[in-house]
Amino acid sequence: MPRSSSEAIAVIGAGVAGCALAAQLRRLGHGGVLSLWETGRGPGGRASTRRSRRDGQLALDHGAPLMNITAEPAPDLLEPLLAGGWIEPWTGPVAMLEGESRLNIGRPDALGLGRLYRGRGGMDQLCQGLLHLAGASTVDAHYGVLVRHLERSASGRWRLLDAGGQLLEETDWLVLSGTLLAHPRSRLVMDWPEVPLERAIRGGDDLQLEHALTTIAGIRFEARTNLLLVFSGAAAEAWRGLPFTLVAFDAAAQQRWGLRRISIQPLADGRCAVVAHSTHVFAADHLDVVGTGSAAARQLGLPLDQGREDTVIAALSEALSQCLAPWIGGLDTSQANPRLMRWAAAFPLAPGLPPSLAICPWSRVGFCGDSIDGVGFGRIEGALHSAERLAASLLTPDYPERHVQPLR
Repeated sequence: MPRSSSEAIAVIGAGVAGCALAAQLRRLGHGGVLSLWETGRGPGGRASTRRSRRDGQLALDHGAPLMNITAEPAPDLLEPLLAGGWIEPWTGPVAMLEGESRLNIGRPDALGLGRLYRGRGGMDQLCQGLLHLAGASTVDAHYGVLVRHLERSASGRWRLLDAGGQLLEETDWLVLSGTLLAHPRSRLVMDWPEVPLERAIRGGDDLQLEHALTTIAGIRFEARTNLLLVFSGAAAEAWRGLPFTLVAFDAAAQQRWGLRRISIQPLADGRCAVVAHSTHVFAADHLDVVGTGSAAARQLGLPLDQGREDTVIAALSEALSQCLAPWIGGLDTSQANPRLMRWAAAFPLAPGLPPSLAICPWSRVGFCGDSIDGVGFGRIEGALHSAERLAASLLTPDYPERHVQPLR
């Protein structure tokens, strides 16, 4: 029996990688306590869908609009997700905006290469499907909870604490499916005095984990600021009648308009949701502006400024109106309930964390996510692969068993 099959594992981050790790651990026979911690309202991360209790027809993919698989073998979890009806092939029309106004129908960007899939009924169904494969009742999921501090107990177990220092959980293994608690950007974006994991291991003797943290600190991320719109009536019909549902921008168009991608999402009731993704340059210039509707922002204690948000919304709305004027003139976004969503670390830039550093057995720490080097780096494909590799490493370790020492 694998040595780790009954040990408790806490996974911080319920994005694709965190949910995929839970699914693969259970599929490979892990029977121990498995907990999932997420600051957002539910699973999904950058593959989330915005829904509303007051509006049952609203389903707006405000992050990744789809996933693509570019290499073989595909992730092991792909077929079970398809068989369960959680995801489906996507064959919508794509286009590339070149320069200021030339539309090249059928030309994809990197996101449109390979086999394309989307969540059935919303991208959040991808993570819902992964948790279903894990056996949702066997995963202790905590949403709307910020893990702010990490520390080791006298016995060497990991302790997860909230912002007030109250104990949330004690566990054998700690897995970070994102880099926030391990990356220096936490000091910049969150105004934290120290990187939580770095502080927790200070005085220890795990050179491999120190190497991993040094490597993670060198990973750069591109931000995105996304404009969310929902059109109805004649305006929705105009959007639904366009010859594309996903349009990317080439380098010249990005520089001209400050936009990277537009995702058009027809809703079942005749309305049409539109998500305009900014360029990383635009997002970097407005990194301090967080959408006032962000639950994660409130959990993280980020400052919310409605006036600044309105200014950014106006700038993105103007760019959207002008760049699509030849195809959808007279665009009025004021009636489309405009909202803003900021992704401070939307896309990691190579090189990422080598897979050899994704598990640090001496300290019982693991890493997964799209920032791990390998096939699909920076995309959902990479998040799935990294989670599957880590699950296998946790349950079939090829390292010698060692007594875990508490950090001094």
